[in-house]
Amino acid sequence: MNAPLVTIIIPTRPSDEKPLALAAARALDYPPSQIEIIVAYGKQPSVQRNTALRVAKGEWVYFLDDDSLPLPNNLRGALPHLTDPSVAMLGGPNVCPAGAPPLEEAFAAVMGSWLAFGPSRARYTPVGQARASGEKELILCNLLGRRDALLVAGGFDEALYPNEENALMDELQRRGGKLIYDPAFIVHRRPRRTLGAFCKMLMNYGRGRAEQLRLHPTLGSAPNFVPPLFLLYLVLAPFLPPLLLWPLALYAVAVLGQTLFSSSRCLFNAARVAPLIVLSHVCYGLGFWKGLFTRPQPKPPEQVPVRLEIISPA
Repeated sequence: MNAPLVTIIIPTRPSDEKPLALAAARALDYPPSQIEIIVAYGKQPSVQRNTALRVAKGEWVYFLDDDSLPLPNNLRGALPHLTDPSVAMLGGPNVCPAGAPPLEEAFAAVMGSWLAFGPSRARYTPVGQARASGEKELILCNLLGRRDALLVAGGFDEALYPNEENALMDELQRRGGKLIYDPAFIVHRRPRRTLGAFCKMLMNYGRGRAEQLRLHPTLGSAPNFVPPLFLLYLVLAPFLPPLLLWPLALYAVAVLGQTLFSSSRCLFNAARVAPLIVLSHVCYGLGFWKGLFTRPQPKPPEQVPVRLEIISPA
């Protein structure tokens, strides 16, 4: 099977240090002559990715975050999908590496749980078999796209961060492109290091989804109203009659059940997981409400400088 030319794009902040993903990209089990790597230095990832995308030579473009560590077999394993002309994008989960600190393992357990992240848990833990999927299951730190299809769809919306990939995936599907989720297409990536960083991430996810909904409304975003409405319910709970408080009891039972299931291999983390599940709903809900009332203000391209380091195929 012929191996198409793949451009690996790694956005990172200006620094003298090379991103961790660079060494991992060079170690991929794929013909070196068929890999081009572009490190895009800047401070706005959507702009960085679009800038690199426009000069990429590859038929396919593999987007990695600067700390994403792909499995060596990722590209070779994806080849059967890449030969299907209907496939516009392929992705898989980013998984917490073995040996991470206990708190990060707890974050990973929460992100991989159904109650906290719903179908998007597939972004953080392998789920099922390779299949046609959608924007709920794919994530930008581990995403392979057909370059021509991405350009025709307009690339990433530079007014969005995060959720720029979600809007692009919706557009690809609207144009008839197929999105594939492959649970074996894995990168290892550590979760946030601290509780504060974890909460900030969740709030950004909620804000990004609300801003995406405002700029690119789709019915697929309807389930994302659940956390903000739940948060509103919690705020109103002290003023509600006892008869309307029974959902809280059901919620507590669901949190307990999910905690026991998610922590079955690490009972030490069970005490962390339960409050983190609740916290994930509260923080996401807060971010969503914020995103409903703040409009993205993209900067003009000339105010977002990007420097590209292009490593040509061997």
